[in-house]
Amino acid sequence: MAVNEVKPAEPKIKMKRSIIDVDIHNYTPLDVIKQYLPRAYRDQIDLWGWRLPGSLYLNGGIKVGQMADSVPPGGGFPGSDLNFMREQLLDPYQIEYGILTGSDYSCQASPDLDYAAAISTAINEYTLEHWLAKDSRLKGSVFIPKQDPLQSAKEIRRVGSHPDMVQVIVSSGAEKPYGHRYYHPIYEACVEHNLPFTIHVLMEGVGINGPNTGAGYVSYYPEYRASRPMVMAAHLASFIYEGVFEKFPTLKVVLQEAGVFWLAPYLWKLDEDWKALRFQTPWVKKKPSEYFRSNVRVSSQPLEPTPNPETFTQMMNAVYADEVLMFCTDYPHWDFDSPVRAFPKLEDSLWEKIFYQNAADLYGLPARGARKEGAK
Repeated sequence: MAVNEVKPAEPKIKMKRSIIDVDIHNYTPLDVIKQYLPRAYRDQIDLWGWRLPGSLYLNGGIKVGQMADSVPPGGGFPGSDLNFMREQLLDPYQIEYGILTGSDYSCQASPDLDYAAAISTAINEYTLEHWLAKDSRLKGSVFIPKQDPLQSAKEIRRVGSHPDMVQVIVSSGAEKPYGHRYYHPIYEACVEHNLPFTIHVLMEGVGINGPNTGAGYVSYYPEYRASRPMVMAAHLASFIYEGVFEKFPTLKVVLQEAGVFWLAPYLWKLDEDWKALRFQTPWVKKKPSEYFRSNVRVSSQPLEPTPNPETFTQMMNAVYADEVLMFCTDYPHWDFDSPVRAFPKLEDSLWEKIFYQNAADLYGLPARGARKEGAK
């Protein structure tokens, strides 16, 4: 939903219990992370600028797709002020844990692999020092130069054992579908550290990444937004048919911010094609929907509206929501999902799975109330 018209903080509405938000975009500005880069790159930036690809499309909201009321009182970019994030999101919505997903994935589309690796390390160090060290509710995502799997694995092993880093994150824009064996070193490192591999929509058709549809580039942001499920669908099929979940049976993959209900007919198609064509991929031992249920998780935002409650219930069942779905707000983006508005009324057991337990199980987070209150 468009939330330029709705303030995210709704203090008059009482949450029934605390929740986990799996997609919070803390601002990771290039000018701030610059201090964490090696001297040679700092000098190059001073001379020639950042040399990073940018978005091709306009967005909703303000300041590149942010909510109108998410600018901190003292100025700055939405998502840049921890105290304001506490006031606007963490406190009023009783966020027990929030997974930070950063704001700038441009280094993952750069052809300069060493530069991309240095920026990834800088983002991780900045996140650890300026966010995770200051509030025990926040957990981080390991940024990697995914276009260089060996350096990516090195970065995962460098920082992945930190208790507050709970996943590895990449953009959905990529050179190859993520099931390709080219990426196996990344998954080996993810499995070693028990870190999910999260694919967040962004950077399709930018830099060295392929276009956002099989037909080529789209012209406008609504088209781009409509193409997101297509990109995720390609990655999902690649993981299954290239045998990633057979080679790495404990690997978990998260599909983030590409919608939810499109998965129902897609899983039906994957299962049907597997039955007819599985002789071509004999290493795929189970129906694709079984791999989906055991190895894939999906964030809730943006959740597609349905024409009536009956259809909503049917679609939730069809995508195995009680097993795979995890709530997220996408704060501070313009299409922010309030936890009190994003879903119609759910059965309590399903609400608990979506708003807490599925994420807690995936990220190894404690039971509700076990966290020490306040900042570290």
